[in-house]
Parts: sequence; structure tokens; C-alpha cells
Amino acid sequence: MTKGAPSHPDRRKGHGHGHQDSADPSRGLITSIAATAFVIGFRYALADTNPPSGDPPASPSPSNGAEAILPGFDRFPRAVTVTRADSIYRIECGNLPDHGMMVGIRNWQQQVPTPQPYTGANAWQLPVSPVLAETSLSCRNAFYRGAIAIAANGVPIFNPMKAPNEDVYLLGELDQWGGHADRSDDYHYHVAPLHLQELVGIDRPIAYALDGYPIHGETETDGSPVGPLDLWNGHFDAENRYHYHGTRTYPYINGGFRGVVGVSGDEVSPQPRTRPFRRAGTPLREVVITEFSATGDHDYRLDYTVRGAPNRLEYVVGAHEVTMTFTGPTNTPRTETHRR
Repeated sequence: MTKGAPSHPDRRKGHGHGHQDSADPSRGLITSIAATAFVIGFRYALADTNPPSGDPPASPSPSNGAEAILPGFDRFPRAVTVTRADSIYRIECGNLPDHGMMVGIRNWQQQVPTPQPYTGANAWQLPVSPVLAETSLSCRNAFYRGAIAIAANGVPIFNPMKAPNEDVYLLGELDQWGGHADRSDDYHYHVAPLHLQELVGIDRPIAYALDGYPIHGETETDGSPVGPLDLWNGHFDAENRYHYHGTRTYPYINGGFRGVVGVSGDEVSPQPRTRPFRRAGTPLREVVITEFSATGDHDYRLDYTVRGAPNRLEYVVGAHEVTMTFTGPTNTPRTETHRR
């Protein structure tokens, strides 16, 4: 598994994780990722909180036949399958992304990436024709559970805050690509996957919010600079079509939903469910994950240090079980098997 270029998101100091995540929109932090330290600076939030009204933007044009390809997803044909069922696009995915993952995490809950069954009835859903909501919803104090967007490579994106005052990135829980494995050993991002910009091209979205509106990178589709953004990290283009942008300051991704979404409890509904093999682990402090690699078709290795001492976790993922072998500084392995 090859390493991808880190997105190096800058973070806004504020609120923070756990499949749940809110923030102070008035301040921002610019940080560069390092294994053990971050350089942090402040800046004011984005302006333009009252975007112009207008008709809902045109929906992406589906292709003829069974498959309806949305721009961005078409760059990852082996990882993502898009089909259309009436007014809904179904996004099937769930394999691990083609980048290193986990490297740089300093606050680890001992979870690891495993493929997830986001297929069939458990696929992601996006509306074919997004509709602007009469009342927009913010992620600053809500939507701490579940995903709020899905990246072009099929990786879900969660709220960057897991609870008030708990920014997942500032807590050291994210890797060089803005992601980590959480309670169900499911890998997802918590910030904009800006490293996808080069892969998809400036004319395609790097992700889609679950309201169906696209999320573009750090330029407009013609390469021009991004203008003022609203509180949801979006704006209208010259043709009055709404879209979000990924940024290096809070909210990093869509800061909520300008479009209509279903809500159940504290998450967007419907959305897929993960299938954990085991109970969630406990946070491990004074840790640095130094390497992650695929050693076989379903075999993985994760190297990390605890208080400077080397440790290794090797695991094999099957359809219904995962076998994990932990090796610490004494080189004495310990094996666990978990079944779902």
C-alpha cells in the first residue's frame, strides 16, 4: 500500500471526536502536521454568512445505463461504484484507501483500519437533485455521530469535532491524510481530503456532502482563487449553483448542510452501518504510529512506539473474523481472534 501525500490541514482551535464532533467559527489555527508537534497560528473566520438565494443548482448528469457516474468518484473505478435508483445515487465502497493511513497519530484508541460493507442496502445515498433547505443545519454543535460527507475515493468524512471543545486533529488523533480508524475499526477522515485534489483534478469535487452538494478543493473549477465562503464553507458560483470547499481552517469540510438532509438523533439518516469485530479500545497515550502497510491481500502491519519503545501489530482480516498479533519491546507476541 503506497503512501499518499498528506493533506496537512490547518486547524481551527475550538471544540473536538468520537463519531461525534463543534467549534468556535470566529477563530482559526494554521497547523502543519508533524509526528510530535504542530505549529499553530490564528486567523479570523470566513465571511459571507448570507449567500444569495436562487434556484437549486443543477444535479450532476447521470450516464446512460445502469451506472450513473458522479464527477470525482469516476477517478476511483476500482474503489467506488455509483448506481442510480430513481432520485437517489447509491455509492458502494468500503475497501481501504490507497494511501498509507494511520502514520503520525499521537493519540490512539488502539483501533485499526478494516474494510467495511458499504454495499447493497448498506450503501451510501446521495440525492440526484440536491435541494436547498429553508433552514440550514450547522455541525458546530450537532452531527457528532456518523458521517457528514463522503470523499471521492469512497472514504466517509466525519465532523471534525467529536464533542464541544474537542477537535479531533488538535487532539492528535488523525494521521497525515486527515483520517483514522475509530470504534468499529472503520477508517474515515475528519477534515477535507485535500490530497485528492491532484488525483481528481480541479474540475471535479474531492467529496460530496450527504445533502448531495459537491465539495471542491482549494480553487474553483477553472483554477481561480476561492471567494468568500459562508458559515457552511460554501458559496454559489457564477451560475448560481451552490457548492462547498475543502479548506485548511475550520470547518475544513462542509460546516453543516445548506441542502435538505434526513436527521435521526444526532446523525444524517439514512447512512450505512459499520460491522465491528470487537469492542472499542481504550486511548493509548504517549504513542506515535510510525508505519502502516499491507503485507498481503488481507494482511496488515502497524508499527508504533509507546514512550519511545517499539511495538508492532500484525492482523489478518477475514469476512467474519480478525486475528491480531501484538509484539512489544520484549518481542513476546500475543495473539487475539475476534469474530463478528
